[in-house]
Amino acid sequence: MNTTTAELDGLAVAAAAAAPVWRASSASQRASWLRAAADGLEAHIDELVGIADEETRLGEVRLRGEVGRTTGQLRLFAAAVEEGSYLELTIDDADPSATPPRPELRRTLTGVGPVAVFSASNFPFAFSVAGGDTASALAAGNPVIVKAHSGHPRLSRRTADVVAAALEAAGAPAGSLALVEGREAGNLLVRHPVIQAAGFTGSLGGGRALFDLASGRPDPIPFYGELGSVNPVVVTDAALAARGEALAQGLVGSFTLGVGQFCTKPGVVFVPAGGGFEELVAGFAAGATGGPLLTDRITDAFPAGIAHLEADPSVAVVARGAAGGTDAAQPIVLSTDAAAVAARPETLLEECFGPVTLLVRYSSRDELLAALEAVPGSLTATLHSEPGDDVAAALAVLERKAGRVLFAGWPTGVAVTWSQHHGGPWPATTSLHTSVGASAIRRFLRPIVFQDAPVELLPPQLRDDALAGLPHRRNGVLRVPQPGR
Repeated sequence: MNTTTAELDGLAVAAAAAAPVWRASSASQRASWLRAAADGLEAHIDELVGIADEETRLGEVRLRGEVGRTTGQLRLFAAAVEEGSYLELTIDDADPSATPPRPELRRTLTGVGPVAVFSASNFPFAFSVAGGDTASALAAGNPVIVKAHSGHPRLSRRTADVVAAALEAAGAPAGSLALVEGREAGNLLVRHPVIQAAGFTGSLGGGRALFDLASGRPDPIPFYGELGSVNPVVVTDAALAARGEALAQGLVGSFTLGVGQFCTKPGVVFVPAGGGFEELVAGFAAGATGGPLLTDRITDAFPAGIAHLEADPSVAVVARGAAGGTDAAQPIVLSTDAAAVAARPETLLEECFGPVTLLVRYSSRDELLAALEAVPGSLTATLHSEPGDDVAAALAVLERKAGRVLFAGWPTGVAVTWSQHHGGPWPATTSLHTSVGASAIRRFLRPIVFQDAPVELLPPQLRDDALAGLPHRRNGVLRVPQPGR
């Protein structure tokens, strides 16, 4: 069911009309709208999970948990709106004696306007119609038009109906949330003059095409894309000696989680040569079970990606797991060496979406560092070491390559918090911002300064009576209101 150009124009007109209402809404109003959206999802959870399981085959347990994450995100942003620090309120009082004389300046952040959100296939709730991009854009004070993912169209439509109805019932304007379908509608959406920013989670090729469309508009707009990530892991000799079996078991659990369809899957793992890690991983991988992949396109691409890796003369198969049914993806562990990675990163470090990981043997510190330098930007990097290990050089490279560095555990699983950063250098993302956590709201805000403005014409949050209860900086001094005052 593809959205026509005329239908898209109608939705854009409604979003443009809703934008001033969202921008002018009070913190309490906007927070109540976000919580109403969360309540609406919870009220329809049985219906929505049933549809999602039919379309994605992810299972009821996983999907119910994902609804919880989605409603939690909406409520996190509601709390962030009420707390107020996201506005970055800053005031400089007038000072005629300064050189040059200083006028009164009052700065805040305001919503950019209607936002386009492109749904992801692998998280049909948390990164889809009512997911983090939508929640953060609404929290910033912007209506949203979502491009549905073709992998779960019925779920997309029903989720959009539920959330739009909940928003309007809570007092939000018509046009607050809308849905479009079809690739051409998505291309038109990112180019539509009403749209002022876009958020995307998906493939490198699809994201780059949309990024170019957003940049090529007569009025270019910011495009916040989460694209591809191999999420490197480094295991030191000491860590392998101390806990090799646990590390092997953890790796297998992580790269097969969700049938390897997490954007934070550990796709390339650097291990000491001759340490026996391959054998340990093979033992656990043999008992791992795969499953069906999310879409026909992903299903077709997985064996092609494996074949692309196996075509390199340095690559060998370490182990295969069980497919887990007809047309299911079979977990596979491959191996190569650090010299090959440094020489042919375009082949060996290309993301392969599905249950596969590549073990990379290194024989020296210099060999490891040369291979790490070839790793593209990633969402995460993981360093498994022991006290006393000299890992400063490797850590310095990983810090440049990723947005989140782990020192324990595995990268699959992204906590939704104030401090989280889910992003990284290209091609992990197209920006410096996060798509998960409270600071994701910053993507859909722009600064505005009011100079010598009459009090009655200032936005409410910039007036002195409101500032007394909000975090702000005045004349260079940070002021944080005390609880209960």
